[in-house]
Amino acid sequence: MILLQSHSRFLLQTLLNRVQNLELAVELDYHWVEFNDVRYHMLVSMKNPNIVLLSVSLPTPPPEVVFMSGLPFGAVEAIKAAYGVAVQILDPPRDGFNLTLKLNLAKLPPNEEHRYALLVKIASVREVVLGAPLRVVLKHLVSRTIVPAADQVLALVHRPKESFFLVSQPDKVTVVFPMRFKDSIDTAFATSFLQEFVEARHAAGLNNAPPCLWSPTPPLELKEAPAEALSANAGFVSFVIFPRHVEGKKLDRTVWNLSTFHAYVSYHVKCSEGFMHTRMRRRVESLIQALDRAKPGGEEKKKSPSSRSFKRLSLKEARANSIS
Repeated sequence: MILLQSHSRFLLQTLLNRVQNLELAVELDYHWVEFNDVRYHMLVSMKNPNIVLLSVSLPTPPPEVVFMSGLPFGAVEAIKAAYGVAVQILDPPRDGFNLTLKLNLAKLPPNEEHRYALLVKIASVREVVLGAPLRVVLKHLVSRTIVPAADQVLALVHRPKESFFLVSQPDKVTVVFPMRFKDSIDTAFATSFLQEFVEARHAAGLNNAPPCLWSPTPPLELKEAPAEALSANAGFVSFVIFPRHVEGKKLDRTVWNLSTFHAYVSYHVKCSEGFMHTRMRRRVESLIQALDRAKPGGEEKKKSPSSRSFKRLSLKEARANSIS
């Protein structure tokens, strides 16, 4: 199985090209969309080739998710902590976007390794912004506390008008994903995949992984969640996160894996569907070949007037032909 990368490959490559060619005054105006409907706009003018304006539009939040000034809570603090003086938040952002960052390439670290690490972090702006509330909650889990003034059931956006839920306790955080798919075939594949996903958790090599549960109905942890947010045609997946899962460097990986879990499932559902289609096509082709071989006289070749045929002669026949 594949795990999605946290950074935007297109954004990272564009930033690297821009840094390597600062002496060239080139105007850039790029628009693109990545998974889960995150839109980007990158703008560089010829007058200020060292300044990059990066705007980000996040998925539309459902009613149960609350944004603060167009961003998830904790996003501003997460951006400042991740990017330092090289990045400035513009207020207000450009029209049609939730966030606009002003990147000064002249303030990047002189060390090549540190500069590349910062560019990768900038290319991971989706993780930094959308994962900010989850990161805040899991940081409190490390110290075995609960976020002050936070709801017992916290809804976070991860897809357009769709949310997942956090239920915080001092010693654990339960993360619940209502799994929704538009296509009935995807729903069937996803339901089977998720049940196998839960069973795989019991393997000997995954003893330290977070406990995982699947249920066709909402778990008891969501009894206080709004009813309209609990519609799921592929069931509900729950992960129980303990402090050992977010200690040290594990925190970043846990935040990203949870933030992109639905995209991870969707990717493997589409791969499974494509694999099944390939197997079906191969099976049909083999059946057609078997039918062709079963036709009477199907292997006999029609001879044209100019075609020649050859017959292997025995030694006696060869000698008789040579004497005659």
